[in-house]
Amino acid sequence: MQNLRNFRDYYEVLGVSKDATNEEIKKNYRRLARQYHPDLNPGNKAAEEKFKDIGEAYEILSDPTKRAQYDQFSRYWKQKGFDKQAQKKPWGADSRSNGRSTQDVNPSNYSDFTTFINEVIGVKTGRNATSTAANTTNADPFRTPRTKVAYTPNQRPTKRDIEARLSLPLEKAYHGGLERIRLEDGRSLEVEMPAGMVTGQIIRLRNQGINGGDLYLKITVEPHPLFKIEGTDIYCQIPITPSEAVLGGQVEAPTLDGLVKMTIPPGVRSGQRLRLAGKGYPSDKGKRGDQLVEIQIVTPKNISQEERQLYEKIRQIENFRPRADLFS
Repeated sequence: MQNLRNFRDYYEVLGVSKDATNEEIKKNYRRLARQYHPDLNPGNKAAEEKFKDIGEAYEILSDPTKRAQYDQFSRYWKQKGFDKQAQKKPWGADSRSNGRSTQDVNPSNYSDFTTFINEVIGVKTGRNATSTAANTTNADPFRTPRTKVAYTPNQRPTKRDIEARLSLPLEKAYHGGLERIRLEDGRSLEVEMPAGMVTGQIIRLRNQGINGGDLYLKITVEPHPLFKIEGTDIYCQIPITPSEAVLGGQVEAPTLDGLVKMTIPPGVRSGQRLRLAGKGYPSDKGKRGDQLVEIQIVTPKNISQEERQLYEKIRQIENFRPRADLFS
């Protein structure tokens, strides 16, 4: 029974106390799932296994019924005489789980304590146990009845991976975060999406397919009315007035992080591009590109009488002749 000492403490996995509230469990799960998500730790097998353990622990502790059953039976962990009792007879006759007596389960038939617990509370079992009570006539009610235990392989349905498409606005793809998705089979999932998603990216969700297979989310980033993504660079246009073009100065430019101040050089031309370093889209390694802002000089259609007079005066005194070269 040495192997039965390999017990997984789900409270320790999620970093919470045994009297933690559901909200505390959920909060820690989200934090750890984000930290160890395989898409944020590519090639890191340790992080992938940690992510799997976190999901398994949350599956049990987030369900009030499964959590109560887990708390009930995990108290036997390292109990004095556990090995001797497990070798002699099936486990306790006074508790029930999932509609069956725990006497149906013999710990000596399991490779570790976690597998034993999962069989008792009906989670991710690897086999089914059936029993037929014998010699129960005139039995002592305070004595564990004898049982005949027979194990048969569990005929599990075949796992199947599935694919789903998810369209996101650019801002959501950039920031990431929790996203609720609804699948064609009616299931609704709350998924922690990574930041910096791009069109064509595939995100794998383990055990969310058919019968425990994986779910692959294919991402499409919706077109944005202002920003255009090319690689890790972002392109946009901003309009400026003729006076801003001639005199230069600071104007506000939109970015995915919000408005920023940008300096317009004097004499800027329409169509000229100015660069905002480090304000582009993040790469898969976290480094951001640049944002290229194309200047569009816009002339007003309606002006006041005072503005007209000033423009007339400028036209009389200006020396700039943009068409001079056309006639030379």
